[in-house]
Order: sequence, then structure tokens, then C-alpha cells
Amino acid sequence: MADNIPALLDVFEDGIYIINDDYIIEYMNKTMKTMFGEGVGRKCHKILYKADTPCKTCRFEEVFVHNEIHHSEVYIESVDKIFDLSELPMVNQDQSRSKLCIYRDISHRALQEAELKSSQESYQRLFNHVGCGVFISSKKGRFLDVNPTLLKILGYQDKEEFLSLDLATDVYLKPEDRHRYTEIIEKRGQVVDYEVKWRKRDGHILNILLTSNVRYGSRGDILGYEGIVVDQTRRKKQENKLKEANDFFDQLITSSPNAIMVMDMKGVINLWNQFAEDVFGFESEKVIGKMTIQQIFSKKVAGKVMEMMRDKKFGGKGKLNSYPLNFKKGDGKLVEGNLSASILYDEKGNELASVAIFSDLKEMLQIERELSTARQHLLQSEKLAAMGRLTSQIAHELNNPLFGIMNTLELMKTEISPQNKRRKLLDMSLSEVERLADMLKKMLSFSRPDQEERQKIDINVIIEELMLLYEKRLRENSIKVKLDLLENPGIIIASRDQLRQVFINMFSNAMYAMPEGGDLEIDTKLQGKMLSITIKDTGTGIKSGHIEKIFDSFFTTKTDNVQGVGLGLSVCYGFIKDHGGNIEVDSKEGDWTKFTITLPLSSLS
Repeated sequence: MADNIPALLDVFEDGIYIINDDYIIEYMNKTMKTMFGEGVGRKCHKILYKADTPCKTCRFEEVFVHNEIHHSEVYIESVDKIFDLSELPMVNQDQSRSKLCIYRDISHRALQEAELKSSQESYQRLFNHVGCGVFISSKKGRFLDVNPTLLKILGYQDKEEFLSLDLATDVYLKPEDRHRYTEIIEKRGQVVDYEVKWRKRDGHILNILLTSNVRYGSRGDILGYEGIVVDQTRRKKQENKLKEANDFFDQLITSSPNAIMVMDMKGVINLWNQFAEDVFGFESEKVIGKMTIQQIFSKKVAGKVMEMMRDKKFGGKGKLNSYPLNFKKGDGKLVEGNLSASILYDEKGNELASVAIFSDLKEMLQIERELSTARQHLLQSEKLAAMGRLTSQIAHELNNPLFGIMNTLELMKTEISPQNKRRKLLDMSLSEVERLADMLKKMLSFSRPDQEERQKIDINVIIEELMLLYEKRLRENSIKVKLDLLENPGIIIASRDQLRQVFINMFSNAMYAMPEGGDLEIDTKLQGKMLSITIKDTGTGIKSGHIEKIFDSFFTTKTDNVQGVGLGLSVCYGFIKDHGGNIEVDSKEGDWTKFTITLPLSSLS
């Protein structure tokens, strides 16, 4: 059989072999042998596929039985190639039948076709699913093709309707914007991030960002444009909101009643608000970027503040909660205040900058000094008042036996004649007793002085004034105040100074009971014709055995305090009782104490 095969087949680049009806290879050309090795006399599937059974792609029956020509693409793993396979029937000279197989290597072409197909599919997927709009438009102003995202951006569902739109009049908010766009892109060949306003189908205005190129024909003529559309309407709104927030933040800093300063880690000032100008006397134009914080205070103070910020015990890492700071301005005026500061860090924990807030406390400190003086006077007054009440009690107790003595002496006088020497002794004794009674009368008069003239009082005003005075002390002692005052509590007729003395005593006791901080609740409510004021603290509470003695003179639990003379609550109790009111106390030791003061409302309220 091999003698009948022309030697010309060996020069073919395609692999050629012939098999008989028993799958035995009768002939292999040179190309086939190069790819698969010598296989004449062996089964074709053992040579090509290293298999014991005929391959699935073999069209044995079509060729040998039906005398048909068959073409197919096959992949042969042993050589990792794709072939275009042609299987042809042959009739030999002895009338036996054979099959001619021609293997043309199309691996490279198949790879290119697969890559092209994949690229086309990828492009189509990208076109259909990309998150921004994609378009191809004509020079005359019509969309030729758009992706689904662009339809969605502009509110269209029917693509045909969309392709019929006139860009200048139906899409662009202003026709002149379309003309300007075409002038720019044709001059430059492209536009990048070109901002323009488009109109949605429902009329809403969109802020669009265009990036597109010119489409040229084979002769270099302009056919149209293609590109992407990004809807930045939401971003524009966010930018506007961010701008509003920044403007508000700037206004907040500018209008702050405290001096706000921001410095880099070398101390150069980068932010200096209006109040800083007023307090320190330096205009921002002369400070920002030109002066350091060391020039405002001193190197010693600036270094001390930075050292405290880096020490956790002053408020935590990078924080300084409070630092009293007094200094003299250039004009010699003393500035008294408090400085709080913190360090700003980047995501790696490196120090970036520091921010400081200075509060001018001169007026507050002056009020506190006045309050301290007033408290000292009040303490002295409390002592005198207590001594007065004690004197009154002593005088009252002595009056009865004195009158008994006086009556006895008078009776004895009736039994002794005036000429008797003992009568003179009785007269002298009676005279001394009368003098003693007169002294006690004067002491009683002194212990009950005329009271201050009473007036119309709004209890809210009294409480709020004292809260203003106590604000700094409460904050420094970590005490949070909750006020729940009636908007219109009514009018009471009372002594303003005495009521102030009552509440000052209450607030001072509450602070003493909360050395580690806590909550102070003050509320008012109406109870018929009485106004009720409740003052509750979350302090150490009062022992149950002390509740009944709490309003007694000279009773105190402040054994470690020189001011603890036990007169405060007894004085307060006397004042409130004198006003027709009452004070009640309730407490849970270790948890809380609550004082409830009731005062009669005026019929004029």
C-alpha cells in the first residue's frame, strides 16, 4: 500500500495518515511522524490518543460504511494542539477501503479567535454592566448606541425612544452647552472630566461629567463622538453639604467665646480665631504662619503644656483637660483663664499637630472670689445666729427661775420690817435679780433682730444665679447638674438673702457628699398652694441614725472640716419654717440624699 502513496505527501505541512477498516495505520507522512512518532502497523488511537479504544471524534462509520467526507475540529492532548481534521474515504487498487486523515494545525488561529471572542464578550459585558454611562453619538447630535446605565441615569426605559432624542435640545440643559462641547472636543480630539448639566426624562437636572473622544472615518473626517458619562449629582450635593459644614465649622470657630489655636509640632500657629485676637491682642494676619505659641506664652509654659499632654495622668494620651494659666498682655492687663489642649495623630500614631482652647475666666474667678467672701460672711453669720438662738434658749430657761426668786424675795420682804438690816439685804438681792432679768430681756431682744423686708421672689432666678456661681466648682469636681424647673413656678414672698443662704448651704453640702463626682438633680413642682423644690445628690448619703438630728444646732458629720460647726442646716430649717414652709430629708447611705423644701405660694402669683 505504501508504494501507491506519492512521495509528494511528505512535503505537506499538514499531518497525513491512512488507516484500514481495522484502525491500523498504513501510512504516515513526515509531518505526522514528527508530531506523533512512527506508528505504521499500529492502531491509530494508540498513537494519537494513547488509548485502547477508538477516539470519540473518529467518524469511522460515516467514512467506511456511508462513503462520506467528514470535517471537524479536534483537540489532541498528547501534543496540546487543535487540528482541523478532514476524514476522506479511499478505494485501493484491490478494491479494499481505507480512510485518509488530514490534520491541519489551527491552534494559533483558534487561540486568536478565542481571544477575539473573549475580548468581544468582555467588551460587551463591560458596555452593558459598567457603572457609568457609555455612548456613541453622531456629529449631528444623535445617540447611535448607549449602554443600559446611561438609560437609567437619564430615566429612560425605551432605548429606541432614547436614540431618537436630539442631544442639544432634549438632553443638554442649554443648547449652547452642546455646541461648546463639540467645539472643544473637535479642537483637542478629546475632553476629560468636562462638567455640564443634562436633563432627565422627568425634567430633573443632573450634573454630568463627560470624558470622550472624537470618532474619525477612514479619510480622517469626524464621524461623531464616543465616551463615558458619570452622574455626579449626588457628589455635587455632598460637596455642597460639605461646604456648608465647613462654612458652619469656620463660623463656629470664629464665633467661639473661647480662644482656639492650632499649631504644628514645631509650635508654628496655623489657626487663630477672633477670640484669640481679643484675648491675646495679636491679629491673625500677624500670627498665622508667622509666630509660634512660644512667642505668645513662653518656652517654659509651652514646654510644660506639651509635657503634660504626653503624660496620660492629665486626661489620657495626648490630652490635657485643664491647666490654669495667668499672664499679662502687652498693655499690662492681667488675663486669668484655663487652657485645655490635645495632640492630633495620623493613622500610624505619629504626632501631626496640637489644638488648644483657652477660656478667659477673669469674670468667673472674680465672682468666685466674691462668693468665697460671701460664704465666709455667711459662715460667720451662721455662727452668730446659732449663738443667738443658744442665748435665746438660755435666757428663756433662766427667766422662770429668776421670776421665782423675785417672787420669793418679794414675799420675804412682807415678813421683815423696813428697819431690819435683813430687809436691806433682801432689797439688794431683789435689785440684783431684777438687773439680771433686764439683762436677759436685752439678750432676748438681741437674739431676735428685725428681719429683712420680704419681697416677691421667682425661685428659678435664685437657683439659676447660684448655678452660674457654682458652675466651675461643680465641673472641676466632676458633678453633673440636671435642672428640671417649672417654666412658671409662681411667686413666693420671702427674704432673698435668706433663701440664697438656704440653697448655698444645700449645694455646698451636696458637693461635700460627692468628693469623687456624681449627679446633682434640682427640680420644682407645684403641690396645691405650695411650691416644692427637690435637691438630690448621688453622694455618700446620711446614716439612718443621723436623719433625726440633721437639723439640730451644732450637729455635724464634718469632723475633718473646720467649717463643720453644725449650724448650716439648723439655720436653713429656721429660715424655711419662719417663711411658713418646711424641709424634709430622705437618704440611702452610700447612694443618695434628697432634701425637699416646700414654700407657700403668694396669692398674687
